Amino acid sequence: MTIELLQQVRLLDPIAMVDRVVDVVIGDGVILAIAPQIGDIPPDVQIYDSPGLVLGSGLVDLYSHSGEPGFEERETLESLNQAAIAGGFTRLNILPDTEPTIDNPAAVNWFNQHSKFSCWGALTLNIKGQQMTELSELASGVVGFADGQPIANLALMRRLLEYLQPLQKPIALWACDRSLVGNGVIREGVESVRFGLPGDPAMSETTALSALLECVEEIGTPIHLMRISTARSVELIRAAKARGLPITASTTWMHLLLNTKSIESYDPNLRLEPPLGNQIDQLALRQAVRDGVIDAIAIDHTPYTYEEKTVAFSEAPPGAIGLELALPLLWQSLVVTQQWSALELWRSLSTRPAACLGQKIDAIAPGQPAELTLFDPQIPWTVSGQDLKSRSRNTPWLGKPLVGRVLRTWCP
Repeated sequence: MTIELLQQVRLLDPIAMVDRVVDVVIGDGVILAIAPQIGDIPPDVQIYDSPGLVLGSGLVDLYSHSGEPGFEERETLESLNQAAIAGGFTRLNILPDTEPTIDNPAAVNWFNQHSKFSCWGALTLNIKGQQMTELSELASGVVGFADGQPIANLALMRRLLEYLQPLQKPIALWACDRSLVGNGVIREGVESVRFGLPGDPAMSETTALSALLECVEEIGTPIHLMRISTARSVELIRAAKARGLPITASTTWMHLLLNTKSIESYDPNLRLEPPLGNQIDQLALRQAVRDGVIDAIAIDHTPYTYEEKTVAFSEAPPGAIGLELALPLLWQSLVVTQQWSALELWRSLSTRPAACLGQKIDAIAPGQPAELTLFDPQIPWTVSGQDLKSRSRNTPWLGKPLVGRVLRTWCP
């Protein structure tokens, strides 16, 4: 058995609400000991001098995209696995928009046999929002149900929530009215006019969100609200939670980091869906995550090839990669600037996403499996094709210097 000793590492445990410097011993995938200082070290122990390093519970991503099956030129399951580990993620949940779509038991079985991650089962056939899948037949093999696309038909939505209630599986829904989005590619406002890009109004999200909340209030089936991006949505969710509605919510990491002003570069890797919000939206989202109104941060890792993304901003497919970049960029933007505590960020990427899925992450304690992430918040590096494990490079940080990187990920 290989035994490792991390000396004087900063331990972040969002379950026990612990942020302290300790020695940690890990062996055979199990935490063996935690103490302020461990003496009498056997000679066969591998010792890591760890001052300044951060050790926390493994990160959990609520929803991301795989290329495989169907679009292996974007991402394979193996490259996705490597990118997740390189980013500190021990649990990943893949949306069903593969080819074939994960909307039948055969597709679910194939994914589970070939992947180390979990998948969402499609709510509707071919994620087209027209006809529900055989939900009960998919339930045993999926983490929950999501299309990853908006469902416009509210009569179908009502039936889905009624059918899904007894299955007691997570249901992730994206509030978006495509008819109001139109050809919009940037949040409607001052910047959309200044940059000469078609605007997507905030009400394309809030009107759809209001309808979903009405459905939940009437039917009572718990749901998770994906990709929240506006300040008004935060108000609606806060009020709904105050009324006791069984909802959780998430925003994506890039919506916390950036706003519409960043689009001045016309970098097609900033073409996202939903689009980046304005500065008021960004600040409201940050505060909502701290308050717990928005429960978790999602990565929504969306790989595209160089050829697909190297087009005009309005023509680019929406999405960016993020598994390897989210933790260091969020740490630098929020923790180093003392806007958030280290525990606030860590729980938003770890224990809270797990809770949205009805899963548990154990406290970091002796005898528990080592589901851990070791992070160096001070190491500098440059984002390059050689350093990234993902097959795709669609990120606005490509070629730019970063500070902070995951050094090790222990997966159970």
